[in-house]
Formats: sequence, structure tokens, C-alpha cells
Amino acid sequence: MTVTLADVAARARVSPATVSRVLNGNYPVATSTRERVLRAVDELDYVLNGPASSLAAATSDLVGILVNDIADPFFGIMAGAAQTEIGGQEGSGRAGGEKLAVVCNTGGSPERELTYLTLLQRQRAAAVVLTGGALEDPAHIAAMGAKLAKLADAGTRVVLCGRPPLPDSEAIVAALAFDNRGGARRLTEHLLALGHRGIGYVAGPVERTTTRHRLEGHRAALKAAGLSQGQELLTVHGPYTRRSGYEATLELLRRAPDLTAVVAANDTVALGACAAVRDQGLRIPQDISVAGFDDLPFSVDAVPALTTVRLPLYEAGARAGRLAMGTEAPPPGGIATIAAELMARASTAPPRTD
Repeated sequence: MTVTLADVAARARVSPATVSRVLNGNYPVATSTRERVLRAVDELDYVLNGPASSLAAATSDLVGILVNDIADPFFGIMAGAAQTEIGGQEGSGRAGGEKLAVVCNTGGSPERELTYLTLLQRQRAAAVVLTGGALEDPAHIAAMGAKLAKLADAGTRVVLCGRPPLPDSEAIVAALAFDNRGGARRLTEHLLALGHRGIGYVAGPVERTTTRHRLEGHRAALKAAGLSQGQELLTVHGPYTRRSGYEATLELLRRAPDLTAVVAANDTVALGACAAVRDQGLRIPQDISVAGFDDLPFSVDAVPALTTVRLPLYEAGARAGRLAMGTEAPPPGGIATIAAELMARASTAPPRTD
């Protein structure tokens, strides 16, 4: 049943005119009244009419791209590629079939993620692209499933890029998931093949799917090599930041001074790990090998060049943009796993034998 403006007015105990004033922002309303109206809007999930130009259409010309942190190249590359496909052919000089892509920076906040989806729903967004790993919280997963279902019911095309599909969700046009487990396993197998046995791991935030999948791949390789004991001691979790990599590596070296290699959850974390190793008077890779993940643009220019796992971020983002626009057919079953490629470079070498 469609929620009306009158329903919101009844819930907030105000007149329909007051609700209209709050939502349009064109007339002063008491703060307490405004908060009551907005709370009623959220509780009833009332959907505003989109811009006047889109009232006759099922959706508007707006496409939302949700990212955790646009300053992080991992998200910036995917968002930029998706925006290029969504915006249409460069140099056309006029509005045709292209859409207006808006990047929404959630800061990793689950509440902000839901808020942006609500705002895009109210604007009758033509499509939504969600990038990066998902939060592993049952309540948030349920809320996301319900919100995406409402978007899909209203005609919004929902595409996931770099995140696994939601369970029991039919609202998704396509989910493009990176092979984080396979990539992490191949990276650790590379270190094992070089002769490393003392391998520390700097993991990402505990509650993220990307963190869990990469750690599972790392530990699967260790288990296959008979080295699964004591892995909790050799694992430190933290944010996907350089500072986290620095502090976590110092902690790993304190716990296990005989480490010969450090694997970082991503390339940014790996930069912090490299700095920590050097500040301890150790050399890379002669004393300790360091590896990352993602193959961000700076990784090949690090000194020494960083061994990492390449994810085709631009290609994945561009494909997500085409899926959002409906210019590319979804993969079979709506799910595609994107391969990860090991990039062995100078930051890893056999451990010292003396």
C-alpha cells in the first residue's frame, strides 16, 4: 500500500501543509515539528515525488554510486569508471540517454549507507551502484535487503561492484564479486614457495566481508602447508589505512621477532607496514618481505616495487556502470566472480638463511 503525505501528517500529528513545508524547505518550521515530521517520513518510508521533470517517468536521470571513501584509490577508480559509462559518450554536448552520476561517500557508516539509499529512493534514481565490501551484521543486512527491494520495486536498477550478493535478494540486477579468497591464497602460496614460514598478517576491519574472505584465503594456504597453528597470534586487525599497517606491523614484530614476511590487507596498509619495517632498522626484502593487495597505481612505484594481487578495478567499475545503464546484459544468474592476479615484484624474496 502506497504511503501518502496525509499518512505522514497523521503520524507526525501535523497538517499535510506542514509536512509539505518541511519536505520542500520553503517555509520556516519549528525544529521540534520538523524533526517529528522527518521521523514520521523515515518510519513510514514515505517516498517523495522526484524532480518535476521526472514526474511523468518511473525513474529520474539520477544514478547513485555509493563508496566508503572516495579518497581511497580502490573506490575512486571504480567510481570514476562507472561514472564514465553512466555519463554517456564524452563530447556529445547535449543531454540524451546519459544519466547524472552522483558519488555518495558513506565513510564506512552503515547508517549513512541506508540514508543515501533512502534519499536516492525519494529521488526516483534510475540506478544505484554499491561498491566495496559489505558489513557483516544481520540487522544491517536485513535493512539493506528491504531497502534495495523497495528501490527495485520502484524501477531502480541495483548493481553491486566488488561486494558479494545479499542472501535471498532478488532486487539485484548483478553482483560483481572479486575473488578475494583465491587472490589471497595465491599470494600466501607465493611466499611459502619462496621459503617463508613465519608470515604475519595485517587484516582489515573484522566486520567486513572483504576482510574475512582475504583472511580465509591466506589461512587456507597456510593450512595446506601444515602451518595453521598459532595464526591468531600472527594476525592483527585494523582499518584499511597506512597508520593501521604501521602500528599492526610493529605489534607483529613484537609478538614474533622471527617473522620473515608480512602480508597486508591492501596496498595502503602495506605502505604502513613497509615504513614500520624500515623504522626498525630492517631491510625489504632482505630481512622481511612485504606484500599487499589490490595493485593500486602507486604499488609499482614503491621502493622496492610492491608484490600484490591485482584486481581489475577500472574494468569492474566500467562494467558496473554499463549494467546500471542497461547497456550490458547481466551475467548468468546475476553473479560474476572477477579473477584476481598475483603480481610478484621486488618487495618479496626468499628469507635469509644465515
